[in-house]
Amino acid sequence: MPAGANLGLGCGNPQAIAALKPGEVVLDLGSGAGFDCFLAARQVGDKGYVIGVDMTPEMVAQARTNARQGGYDNVAFRLGEIEALPLGDARVDVIISNCVINLATDKSAVFREAFRVLKPGGRLAISDVVATAELPLELRLNLDLYAGCAAGALTIREMELLLAEAGFVRIEISPRDESRTFIREWAPQHNIEAYIVSAAITAVKPL
Repeated sequence: MPAGANLGLGCGNPQAIAALKPGEVVLDLGSGAGFDCFLAARQVGDKGYVIGVDMTPEMVAQARTNARQGGYDNVAFRLGEIEALPLGDARVDVIISNCVINLATDKSAVFREAFRVLKPGGRLAISDVVATAELPLELRLNLDLYAGCAAGALTIREMELLLAEAGFVRIEISPRDESRTFIREWAPQHNIEAYIVSAAITAVKPL
């Protein structure tokens, strides 16, 4: 893996739930320096392709440098927002993401865009944080906690509804209580582990 590709900013392992196959086209929402894209590239092989989208020019530049250094010819990075993806309709087999969607201000748009770019039968396999209890207002309004992947978490029910409204079926959200251990370290003074956990989230676009 190229040096600097892993920024340590994830909250799970989307690769473990994506069940990627050789030849598939994969899209990573919020690809950062490219770590999850490079892992996916190994699984889809030379006949597959991985696209990373990130809204930060510096991250896209770093990811492209990492791809060149690592010799990843089946990976490309694009500048764009996950609420308005720079891809055409029905282009990808699998969408992955690692603790990014909670940062979006319009999560409904994110899921609609994910549905749009997936091929029929395509699947969503993401790791993100979900709220298991109502976050106090002072935490919801704390911008540092929002940027720190805490204050923007949806409840499980809210996420299920948004995914269903976008058109997804076979929605499964599996909270991982053991994640509270590392979430506690994000903001020890706020006790956020009492309100959020990491979850494995999967859904399918109907044929």
